[in-house]
Amino acid sequence: FFSQAAVARSNIASLHTLTEDEQLLKETVARFAQDQIQPKVAEMDETETLDSGVLKGLFEQGNTLVNTLFRKYASEDIKQRYLPRLATDTVGCFCLSEAGSGSDAFALQTRAVKDGDNYILNGSKMWITNSGEAEIFLVFANVNPEKGYKGITCFVVDKSMGVKVAKKESKLGIRASSTCTLNFDDIVVPASNILGEVGKGYKYAIEILNEGRIGIAAQMLGLAQGAFDATLPYLFQRKQFGTYIGHFQGMQQQYAQVAVDIEAARLLTYNAARLKEQGKPFVKEAAMAKLYASQVAERTASRCIEWAGGIGFTREYPIEKFYRDCKIGAIYEGTSNIQLQTIAKILEKQYGA
Repeated sequence: FFSQAAVARSNIASLHTLTEDEQLLKETVARFAQDQIQPKVAEMDETETLDSGVLKGLFEQGNTLVNTLFRKYASEDIKQRYLPRLATDTVGCFCLSEAGSGSDAFALQTRAVKDGDNYILNGSKMWITNSGEAEIFLVFANVNPEKGYKGITCFVVDKSMGVKVAKKESKLGIRASSTCTLNFDDIVVPASNILGEVGKGYKYAIEILNEGRIGIAAQMLGLAQGAFDATLPYLFQRKQFGTYIGHFQGMQQQYAQVAVDIEAARLLTYNAARLKEQGKPFVKEAAMAKLYASQVAERTASRCIEWAGGIGFTREYPIEKFYRDCKIGAIYEGTSNIQLQTIAKILEKQYGA
């Protein structure tokens, strides 16, 4: 029906097609991960610390956690005071979750009370990524609880203002990344340190979470592919009953299905990223990508341990770490149930009365 010549002339590219700049970035990140991170993974996992050399390299590579909100909504004064630090050697973190407000994030209890040209900040945050290393905190607090979520405002808080880093969690996976409780007791924050507008914090949080779900999908995709790549060669080295276990039909069907699952997760993730990049609606697709990629990562890592048998269950080999690391994908940046709820709400708008 379609001539081969017509297909060859087509400008339609697959979702895998990268520009030269994108391909260069991908290769640079891969080299950094293989050369600088991989040799230190076991030690960082064991000690639950982020190697200072790795952190320095991440800054040099341009990896940041909070700069997007600064670039989009911060005043010029805030940008000048904080972005140079965040771009060179200072870790920032995003402080939204609390002990009583996880999925119901906007039920947060942290308060900011106006006091002249300042706000007095009181409350606690929990499950804060990179809080052990951070010096700059984006803290979401309610300045007017009577307005509900429309009172939520984002403050830029320096650790030197009196932020107290409390309990550090000992986690199942992603152990090199610190996750701590933060306490804010009568911290004086200048009104000039409000990021964006008063009462718009909920909007900024939603935006960054929606975007972040694409990143988590990519993380889960990488874990799934990593577990698969680490395990498949073993299937053609290990013999049972006189043949390689990878040649058994039952095994072939399993790893073929996993390969399909990984590729489907990749396409969902790339599609969400392309939509976001092009300024098109992407929230549903981002939720789909995160939901599915986290499911695929769990299934893949579990299968890989089973395929490897006893050695897959030992810490001498990397497979069990993939299994531990991927579980968080169903929890943070919105649980799997929250992703389903997000998808359903958008479908209701598309198809509902």
